[in-house]
Amino acid sequence: MVDVGDDAPDFTAPFVTDEIGPKTLSELLDDEAPVVLAFFPGAFTSVCTDEMCTFQDELTAFEDVGATVYGVSVDTPFALQEFKQQNDLTFGLVSDTNKELIDAYDIEMDFADFGYYGVAKRSVFVVDADGEITYSWVSDDPGVEPDYEEVEQAAVAAASPRQSAD
Repeated sequence: MVDVGDDAPDFTAPFVTDEIGPKTLSELLDDEAPVVLAFFPGAFTSVCTDEMCTFQDELTAFEDVGATVYGVSVDTPFALQEFKQQNDLTFGLVSDTNKELIDAYDIEMDFADFGYYGVAKRSVFVVDADGEITYSWVSDDPGVEPDYEEVEQAAVAAASPRQSAD
């Protein structure tokens, strides 16, 4: 599993923003760092919806320090687009239908009791402008949400060197 101090695995995946299209993490870091990657098991589930809506509610705190939030799941881009619209999410979502991201970040889990395999563990990574992971939180319990204040503080810390250079 990737951890603080590691280089963030780079990826190109479908991003759901105002439109759907491929983007690459390393290219985003130039303009949008730090980046908060909030992996969640599945759109339209209660805890995942609560988590993404909480990030939406706290979005101003991230934007104030120049951080960009992205939710990441194995759902299709079209399902994520509907999820984004239904929940009034203004930040982007990333579709990992091929499961390359959850494999690269080593955060794959199964819901064998439900016959559903290969979803993301609920986890959050903050990536700074140099592509380094400065914060990592991974839960083995999909019912546990991250400590949002801790994630905000991690984004502030990751942005601090960049802000002082600007």
